[in-house]
Amino acid sequence: MNTLITISIVAIIVLYLGLYKAKKLLLPVTLIGLAISVVFAIIDWDKNASPIYDGMMLFDSFSIAFSSLCIVSTILILIISRDYFERISEHVAECYTIILFALAGIVVMVSYHNLTMLFIGIEIMSVSLYILAGIRKNDFSSNEAALKYFLMGAFSTGFLLFGITLIYGVTASFDLDAIKHYIISHPTNISPLFYGGILLIIIGLCFKIGAAPFHFWTPDVYEGAPILITTFMSTVVKTAAFAAFLRLFLLAFEPLHDFWMQPLLIITVLTLLVGNITAVYQTSFKRMLAYSSISHAGYMLFAMVSLSNTSINAVFVYAAAYSIASIIAFAVLILVKRQTGSENFDAFNGLYEKNPFLAITLTISMLSLAGIPLTAGFIGKFLMFSNVLSQYHIWLVIIAVINATVGVFYYLRVIVSMYFKDTDRIEITPSFNYKIVLGLSAVATIVLGVYPDLISSLF
Repeated sequence: MNTLITISIVAIIVLYLGLYKAKKLLLPVTLIGLAISVVFAIIDWDKNASPIYDGMMLFDSFSIAFSSLCIVSTILILIISRDYFERISEHVAECYTIILFALAGIVVMVSYHNLTMLFIGIEIMSVSLYILAGIRKNDFSSNEAALKYFLMGAFSTGFLLFGITLIYGVTASFDLDAIKHYIISHPTNISPLFYGGILLIIIGLCFKIGAAPFHFWTPDVYEGAPILITTFMSTVVKTAAFAAFLRLFLLAFEPLHDFWMQPLLIITVLTLLVGNITAVYQTSFKRMLAYSSISHAGYMLFAMVSLSNTSINAVFVYAAAYSIASIIAFAVLILVKRQTGSENFDAFNGLYEKNPFLAITLTISMLSLAGIPLTAGFIGKFLMFSNVLSQYHIWLVIIAVINATVGVFYYLRVIVSMYFKDTDRIEITPSFNYKIVLGLSAVATIVLGVYPDLISSLF
């Protein structure tokens, strides 16, 4: 709870700093506040925590681990935000404040023990993101992204709320324990409305994670939003959405696994196929990352299909690996676009010759996203595949391996451009902030790939 309070207070402080024109303090105060919130999270670590505030919130090891991952990812993203928001908006303090409020909603999302808090957390996060996607008010693509995200987000919220309403109508409770107790105490005469509620909640949450066929907003919003905001949405928001998804189905709907596993299997396969096949045909690096994020949502859905206590470890490791690699990719994209004005693969031609540091870190990122051994991405995929194999979904693993092979192709495209294509380009000089983020993220990707127990044994 201290983590949530700290983030909220820091957001208000940053807003007042903007009011009094203290622009130089915005980033340091934000980073210090987030660092303090991580410390509070570690101090509050408790595997046997109980729900608080009349059962509304549960700050257990699951909540704290995913909250910490989201906060650390946000810190890395904000470190490279120095001078970034000044380029796209004159309201810099508001940018930091809205990101912090979105993060507060995310902490609620991963810590809820009551469906009303799940809805509140999602809405706090979503409303913040609608604003951030359109923060470049004079940019048509940014306005389009914000409008599409708002319309599709409101549409998905309707499904989610209707599903929650049906669950409440049957169980007379929003509490996760009460919902699970209803399922256990009515093994043979569960109301059909309850099953309908589960399906509607699945649809609503699949919108949030960008799973097919509810993914249509993802590429356009990711492409139109500012790159730094896209980074936040692709990493922190996706991690939080999966944590909320997993928490609900693990704590409440697990006894009905055989029912909701079938539609999730279809969604998983469709997500893998749509994400990977469509990514192959992209010429924009940023749009390719958008479609690849859809495919990664498919891999992370493996944890839902094979729901068990080991699913938590698998999702956490995969989310950490994916977040770190994506932050590297988007950070390099920001630098390359500043120099060339382009987001296409051709903009990376000859990058290794002039900027070996950027090329090497981006190579590590692409290899991790592709799931190559000795990277964190490989460990994430290995844990996901192991979970599915433990439930004997062999055909699903075969489909996933084929899709992973396809993924290697489009990730290698940028590597080929950097090392084997020539171009007349000038050297990019990344700032110290970029060097810190890229260096730490690249090292973390390799270290977690070699020593996955550092985070895989938290639960």
